[in-house]
Amino acid sequence: MVRICFLLFITVCSFFSSQRRDSVELISEVKIDAYKKPTSYINSTKSVSVVSRGLLNQNTPERMLESINQIPGARMEERSPGSYRISFRGSTLRSPFGVRNVKVYMDDFILSDASGNTYFNLISPELIDKIELYKGPESGDYGAITGGTILLKTRSSENTSANLSVGSYGTFNQSFDLSKQTGKHFFEVFQNYYQSDSYRKQSAVKRKQIFLKDHFQYAEKASLKAMVLFSDLDYQTPGGLTMEQMEKDRKQARPATSMLPGAGEQDAGIRNKMILAGISNEIDLSPEFSHFVMIQGSYVDFKNPFITNYENRFERNFALRTHINYEKDWGRIKSAWRFGFEGGINSIVVRNYDNNQGVKGNPQNFDNLKNTSGFYFLSQKLNFNEKLFTDISLSLNSNSYEWERLYPGTSKGKVNFKKQWLPNFGVTYLLEKGFSIRTKIGKGNSAPTNEEIRSSSQEFNLNLVPEYGWNKEIGIRKQLGNILFVEGSYFDFRMKDAIVRRQNEKGQDFFVNQGNVIQKGVEVLVESKSFNTDNNVFNQFKFRFSGSFYKFKFGDYAQGDKNFSGNDLTGVPATTINSLFNFVILNKLGIDYSHFYTSKIPLNDANSVWSESNIVGNIQLRLPVQFEKTKLNLYLQIQNLYNTDYVLGFDTNAFGNRFYNPAAKRNFIFGVKADF
Repeated sequence: MVRICFLLFITVCSFFSSQRRDSVELISEVKIDAYKKPTSYINSTKSVSVVSRGLLNQNTPERMLESINQIPGARMEERSPGSYRISFRGSTLRSPFGVRNVKVYMDDFILSDASGNTYFNLISPELIDKIELYKGPESGDYGAITGGTILLKTRSSENTSANLSVGSYGTFNQSFDLSKQTGKHFFEVFQNYYQSDSYRKQSAVKRKQIFLKDHFQYAEKASLKAMVLFSDLDYQTPGGLTMEQMEKDRKQARPATSMLPGAGEQDAGIRNKMILAGISNEIDLSPEFSHFVMIQGSYVDFKNPFITNYENRFERNFALRTHINYEKDWGRIKSAWRFGFEGGINSIVVRNYDNNQGVKGNPQNFDNLKNTSGFYFLSQKLNFNEKLFTDISLSLNSNSYEWERLYPGTSKGKVNFKKQWLPNFGVTYLLEKGFSIRTKIGKGNSAPTNEEIRSSSQEFNLNLVPEYGWNKEIGIRKQLGNILFVEGSYFDFRMKDAIVRRQNEKGQDFFVNQGNVIQKGVEVLVESKSFNTDNNVFNQFKFRFSGSFYKFKFGDYAQGDKNFSGNDLTGVPATTINSLFNFVILNKLGIDYSHFYTSKIPLNDANSVWSESNIVGNIQLRLPVQFEKTKLNLYLQIQNLYNTDYVLGFDTNAFGNRFYNPAAKRNFIFGVKADF
């Protein structure tokens, strides 16, 4: 596979190097926000990748999976429609579902709760205009995370559009977006409805969302931003299968056993409603000083009928972020300093009942849980003569939780994790225009989330402690003339007390600290500009290749009388290679042709069961049609073009070898987007 991609890359370069090129910018020319620390991509000290609007358009409307999986070092998995995981460099080790150990921001606001859990699947992909992905610890600016950080950006320019699509398995999607500047206000109204019966039994999904925002420039050097997000997600969970069950019927849900009912019989699923509201203010106090403050709150109503119980969860979240900034330009030296605080409180009322075929029965356990976290941070950014760039930060992080059992019996307590000083140091040197080398070192720390402290086993795991580790890496970024951008990086991350998922005989999750993990890897990206070919049939062409090549191992790791030291890290493929080709033919028809190669994956810590490697191909056809002031964009997407049998999200360390969540076979989405 590597040889084929390399030969294809050489052929493409040699053919198109003589062609006329357009003005579409390379990624090296892109500006990144870095949460209000803007810089050009080529000068950034961080392990950052950008998902542009063009890359986001590669997805079917209901998910971001294909776009994120085009990024080296990032992996998004789908256990079933609506159930997604995101990992940077292997961090799904502790995520049976949802997003943990990856912190998520949207514009000025925080989607992750105080314990580190994020309901990422509540966000409609069509709302997002750009994504910045930060791999590894960025502790100084973003707090105690070892996996990485995601910055989601909504629209910042005027837009009026509507989207409608239908597809295989009863798929229907509709959305509307209005973004407009009116006087001193830039506002956005976004609405989305999505539903699908999906490929497997007991895997239907519905999502409704409304998003409102207002950016109010109330003074020349001061602005106020406000947002409200409401999302209602209801999806069924078919559950994992054994290999024998999958080979017999890929579409079936988890069947009943002599001891437990099946997923369909219990109407297993997630019903999650969330409302999030926040307001931020940014003001220039003087030419050098400015101040930023943000407050937000959210409420979550979460229901989870499962095989063994019916869980009701009600969450209240509050978060605050504030920092004062100082910037000074001495001509050859530019300096920026930031000192601030971010903190949050997450209060949960959780009630578990018997599940009588999707209906609440007798009570099992009633508990309360309150998580408090926060960090003070100081960061510094220097620019020496547009050649040497530094980004140095330090944060003091704290995390604690209070727990209370109300039924059966009563008990309560509080756990305070040790405060952590987390430094992060990055340097980039510009060897010449369009060619930089960078190095960084940073410490990360990640406390257990609420769903790890009190997992589906309904027991409080009071012995679970945060995982932590040091990450070191070096990378290069090179723009080759006005044609190609090439990036490569090598990292070495040593993590201690890594949190690992387990399952009991009932299929309930629990978590343990397993020792240490050694993560070494190389990540590469090659991306071209869009070539104009001066050909009446074959008009434009663009390509990108990305790859991740990992050697992730358990260090000292013993489980009872079993020793897993030196085994490959569970759930992480050693090699992923992705490609994307964009064509325009006949000056009208756009074609996006993508491939995703994944090597075999160890499915348990013992490395006794492995998945098969696979290649999945997708293709999208796009045809614009102009009607006076309205532009219609017709599109046809074919997912899993080669009809591959594969799994897009394994249940690692699953009891009874129920590792497999089969992905859909070849399927189609046809839609039209109208831009007014």
